[in-house]
Amino acid sequence: MRLFRPTRDGARQAAKADRRPVRDVAVFTMARDEAAMLPRWVEYYAGQVGVDNLVVLDDNSVDGSTDKLPCTVHRLPRLPGKEQYEYARMSLISGISAGLLAAYDTVIFVDVDEFLVPDPSRYAGLVDFLKDREDRDAIAPMTLNVLHAPDVEAPIDPDKPVLGQRRFAKFVPVMCKPSIKRVPANWRGACHGIMAPFEVDRGLFMLHLKFYDKDALVKVSDHRRALVDADGRAYRSNWAVGGAEMGESLASFIGDTDLDTVPEFDPATVDLGGIVKRRDHGGYRATGAAQVKAMHQQPLRRIPERLHGIV
Repeated sequence: MRLFRPTRDGARQAAKADRRPVRDVAVFTMARDEAAMLPRWVEYYAGQVGVDNLVVLDDNSVDGSTDKLPCTVHRLPRLPGKEQYEYARMSLISGISAGLLAAYDTVIFVDVDEFLVPDPSRYAGLVDFLKDREDRDAIAPMTLNVLHAPDVEAPIDPDKPVLGQRRFAKFVPVMCKPSIKRVPANWRGACHGIMAPFEVDRGLFMLHLKFYDKDALVKVSDHRRALVDADGRAYRSNWAVGGAEMGESLASFIGDTDLDTVPEFDPATVDLGGIVKRRDHGGYRATGAAQVKAMHQQPLRRIPERLHGIV
């Protein structure tokens, strides 16, 4: 396999020349103790690319969440903590994705609470979208952080789609991660960056469900904080923030907004210029305010009704 070097035009053109039309798509994630979210993740992506094309990297789960999944599960050894954790995680994810590209046309990595949804007014699904983007090395979605408005929305019913139960979200530029790639370019910076040029695509949504339910947010945040305390993993990220503080942040994202007057999110109105920037090391990264800060800065929007029922 040719190595992809984004700083060399000849190598990039050679990689493009080797491509096959989009047929086979692999989607993988890395999860630890995600019993609430993993079944939804598997169901959604199996419906998009087939359950045989899904891989879950089990990062030492103890809740039984990966025991009976219908897709491939690879159980990982314990990764190093503190500063070494993110380096090990990025090296692992990038290496596995490069291997998958020997067999698949396209590889997607998303967290277990991230759902890539092509605009249903334009595409029949993820594969249909990808066939329309065969010339792209890497693709980032327009990311909407889905919010729970507890004053007007009930706790989530896990047996029903989230979208429709949840009607509000905020667009977060830094979360427009290059989750899709067709070349073996390494991801960087918790997958917010990649060693290949990419753009944010208006035809693709990412529905991020971190804040989709207050009770789930508090529970998951407390669990992740305990993992940070145990081995130092992701200690510079939101994993270090406990459930009570996260719950307070969720309430502040909504504030005293008159929800009846919130307009629908329209991708065409968003200025995408400046979100993706080239870094000194030659890679490219989605930039902007950190996730929680961005949630305070960005306006509240109604999730487009055409997305209801999809996730």
